[in-house]
Formats: sequence, structure tokens, C-alpha cells
Amino acid sequence: MKVLVLNCGSSSIKYQFYDMTTTKVLAKGLVEKIGIKGSQIKHTKENNQQVIFKGDIIDHQIGIEYVLGILKSEKHGCIKSIDEIEAVGHRVVHGGEKFKDSILITDEVIKEIESCVELAPLHNPPNLKGIYAIKSLLPQVPQVAVFDTAFHQSMPDYAYHYAIPYSMYEMHGVRRYGFHGTSHKYVAHRACEILGVDYDSQKIITCHLGNGASVAAIKNGKSVDTSMGMTPVEGLIMGTRSGDLDIGVYNFILTKEKLTPHIAYTLVNKHSGLLGISGISNDMREIEIAAENNNYRADLALKMFDYRVKKYIGSYTAVMNGVDILVFTGGIGENGDERRMGILSELDYLGIKLDANKNKGLRGKEAVISAEDSKVKIMVVPTNEELMIANDTTKIIKK
Repeated sequence: MKVLVLNCGSSSIKYQFYDMTTTKVLAKGLVEKIGIKGSQIKHTKENNQQVIFKGDIIDHQIGIEYVLGILKSEKHGCIKSIDEIEAVGHRVVHGGEKFKDSILITDEVIKEIESCVELAPLHNPPNLKGIYAIKSLLPQVPQVAVFDTAFHQSMPDYAYHYAIPYSMYEMHGVRRYGFHGTSHKYVAHRACEILGVDYDSQKIITCHLGNGASVAAIKNGKSVDTSMGMTPVEGLIMGTRSGDLDIGVYNFILTKEKLTPHIAYTLVNKHSGLLGISGISNDMREIEIAAENNNYRADLALKMFDYRVKKYIGSYTAVMNGVDILVFTGGIGENGDERRMGILSELDYLGIKLDANKNKGLRGKEAVISAEDSKVKIMVVPTNEELMIANDTTKIIKK
């Protein structure tokens, strides 16, 4: 089966095209600056040769139409006929409480995803645009929705509720949903495959660390807690998001600066986190360089980032009454040996011991980096959300 995976953002489309008989990536690419001057498609062929197509791409449907044209083009494509695309899998950020797993897309499912737009106003609308486009361009091809939130629907009620009037949950669905679920699920499964252990009997903490970052506690195959909440702002310090914040601080800033709620929300979502603390960048690499040059605020940002992740590792170890496997993934988690070192320092009391030599210089490769006498297996596992989406899509279509 050949499956096209789409991840539609507000002005971009990431895509990967798989042959699922071998899980081989036949092509992949990125449509950039949709509806903006300078739009283009960066397309990578099976042999890793990249070609760039420039031109006006005014909306997602035209972007996807171009992608389909490239896939079947004689010079740059990998299929002879569009009929070779047997299914399309979509990343959908928010499924609310309605979706506890990936699902075949029907008109009714589309309506349910549309009803979740108010929970993810920045993400679900472009996700839906991808679904609408495929429905129009390839009406005969089945589509599957894979939700970021679905994996965390196994959290117990005492973990996902907020201590506010219960009526807010009943009327508006205010609760913790969590995100990055596809990534957490993939790396947890993959870590167990590498170690040769039973996924359903392990206590696993997965750290997805990138510009967006979250930690998940996975016990006996189920997510029992995660750091992101109703929105992706809660939890860890991120590139531009504040993470955990006293709501009194939010109200104080709103009042003192005479901000509208919308502007105040933008402040904690777009101008905070590593960028807000360092005043330099939301890019961890740039902050690390500045810290090496004795920039106080850059050094402070790094220490705060490490500290927050360490706190969540400690709390989730307590929640699960122990931990067997600790996994790092995401751009920072996979490539940041200094951050892994900082996060894991002084966790010996939990049986977490890093092998400094195995950790040093490790970038983007699967590896066990724990010391021989560590009670906890510490691992780096590059995430592959697209493959997870393709796998779920294949299973559902074959059913």
C-alpha cells in the first residue's frame, strides 16, 4: 500500500509518501509560504536529491495539487498514475474528547473535527484544509485522521482535570488534553523494540524537546500524564512559550501593561520561553553559543530549561512509582548532548545515571546512553511522526 502523509500548518504543508510494504519513503517535501510572497516547494526524491519549485501558491488546495503533480511527474516523480496513492493520512492536532484513536475520515468525522476548532484555533483549521483538499482532488481515496491528543486520552480523570469550577469542564470542555501524542507513542514503542522489552509492562518517561516541548508519563502502554494542557502553552519552557505560569502573573501583566487578553496571550505564547528569557533567540543553538560567551541571560535560559524538564522527570517518576526507560527525542532531545547532561545531572537517587562518553557528541541517532550501573535505561530515539501516521493509516484502511 502507498500512503501519502500530510501535515498542514497555517502557511505550510509537510508531506511524505510511503510504500508501506517496506515502509520506504519514496518522496518527501515541504510547501512553504502558502498565500505569502515567495512561496515554494522543496521536494526530496528517493535518492535524497532535492529540487525546489518556486511559484504562487495561494491556498492549501493548490499546494497539494502541485505536490500530486510532482509525485507523478516523469522527471521528479515516483508514481506513474495518481491511482497509486491508496490512502492519505493527516496529522490533526486536536481531537478533544471525541477521538481516542486514529479514525477513517467520513463527513461525520469532519464535522466533529470542525467542532474542535475552538480548542485549537491555530492548528485545526489548516489541518482541515488538507482534508478538504484531498476530498476535492482525490475523492475516491480514503483518508485517515491521526490526532496529537488521542494518545493522552488514557489519562485518569484526576490527572486531566483542573481545579476550577467543574461546570467549566461540563460546559466548555476545559481540561488537560496534551499534545505531541504521536511522537510520544512512536518513541516509546521504538525504545521498547530496541531494548527487546514488552511495551505494555514498562514505566516510560518520554521527553519531546524542541521549539515546542512536552514530557509524557507512559505506564503499561498508556499515557497517564503529560506536561502540556488544554493548549500547548502549559508545561515546559519552550522556544517562545512560557510553560507553567502563575495565572496571577498573567493577570498582573495584563493590568499593569493595559493589554487586551489577546495581546497578553500572544505575549506568553509567542514572546516568552527561551526567547523571552535570553532576549537573543528561540533557537537553542544560538543561546548555547551566547552562554559560552558569558551572556548571563542566555545561561539563565539554559538553566531554567534544564531545571523544568528535570522537575517533570522527578514528578512523573513519583506518579508511576518508578521509571524503567527515559527517552529523549525532538530537535533538542535528539541533538543536544549538553542539554541532556544538564537535565540528568543529580538524578542518581532515582537510579538515573548518564554515560558521559556515550552521550557526548551524539546527534540524531538511536542509542542507549545510560551508564552500565544505571537502573534506568536512558535513550535517544529520533521521532518519526510521519511513519506513525502512515502505520495507523495502513492499519485502518486494511480493516
